[in-house]
Amino acid sequence: MKIEFTRAFIRTHKKRILHQVNLHKKFKERTRLFELNPTNPILNDHALKGKLDHKRAFSITGDVRVIYYIQDGTAYFVNIGTHPQVYE
Repeated sequence: MKIEFTRAFIRTHKKRILHQVNLHKKFKERTRLFELNPTNPILNDHALKGKLDHKRAFSITGDVRVIYYIQDGTAYFVNIGTHPQVYE
């Protein structure tokens, strides 16, 4: 699946993930898995509800999530962070 990063995603990734070497490495690994198979059970991909209705999330670690939506066959990553950061 093709992936695009929104400006908001790039900003939050830089702020929350990039400086943590191990976490950034895990992000790259999980993103690669997502590209190959978005339904891979390791990702724990799921639909969201409420104010994030029509978006989905998958796990980078037990607490870190990527929020995204799909449009025209492309996944647009919109947010990344811990559970409280992305679901606030």
